Amino acid sequence: MTPDELLRAYDEHLREEGELHNALSAERHGPVLWAEFPWGGFVTYRDLGGLEGAALDGLIAGTVAHFRDDTGLDRFEWKTRGHDAPADLGERLVSAGLVAEEVETVMIGEAAALATAVEVPGVVVRRAGEGGVLREDLSRMLAMQDEVFGRGRGPGVDDALDELADGNAEYWLAEVEGEVVSAGRLNVVPGTGFAGIWGGSTLPGWRGRGIYRALVAARAASALERGVRWIHSDCTAMSRPILERSGLLAVTTTTPYVWTR
Repeated sequence: MTPDELLRAYDEHLREEGELHNALSAERHGPVLWAEFPWGGFVTYRDLGGLEGAALDGLIAGTVAHFRDDTGLDRFEWKTRGHDAPADLGERLVSAGLVAEEVETVMIGEAAALATAVEVPGVVVRRAGEGGVLREDLSRMLAMQDEVFGRGRGPGVDDALDELADGNAEYWLAEVEGEVVSAGRLNVVPGTGFAGIWGGSTLPGWRGRGIYRALVAARAASALERGVRWIHSDCTAMSRPILERSGLLAVTTTTPYVWTR
């Protein structure tokens, strides 16, 4: 598939309902869906239906009012993509009080291209709960991710257990002498042939040794066993070269705009 074909598949399968499998609730408002997760609110859409100018400002204001006045959530994220219209969407979100976070690249490619075995001496890569107690594994890996990303940016242990219950998610960790040094998760999107690799994080002192690449390969191999063809990921500038060398293609960018109380 060409990058344009992959982008069309991304818009069709991995936006709206494709992002809401673990949402506590979701409500449509015009072209967007307002969703609630344990970690906060989320705004998703396939496109904005041509809204621009004052009409778009009204939608943004209504979204802010909804999460501010109708929920007890402390934050919500409006996830934009680089190919979204109109071009001034980000500026309008900032004017409404949202803050832009780091731009990431959306990468898509064949799971088989990633699923080549990577051995890193002294490092054990395994699925959480296999070779250990699931709750303890999750607690240790999520604590490590809080150290990398900042506390409160990801799920808690109970949230992760709930996510695992439907069978479409896997949590993976890499250990050195029992210490979790890298972690990430795999989320299969049912009925699409896609799975996402998310939350990839490595402690600063362990970067540049191939551990992240080994963690990606293990998740891709597991995805292949589950019948997944395509892997997608929102990646930072640090991880993009690793995925590109494995054959994944950049199809667009994504920027989260976040509102907090």
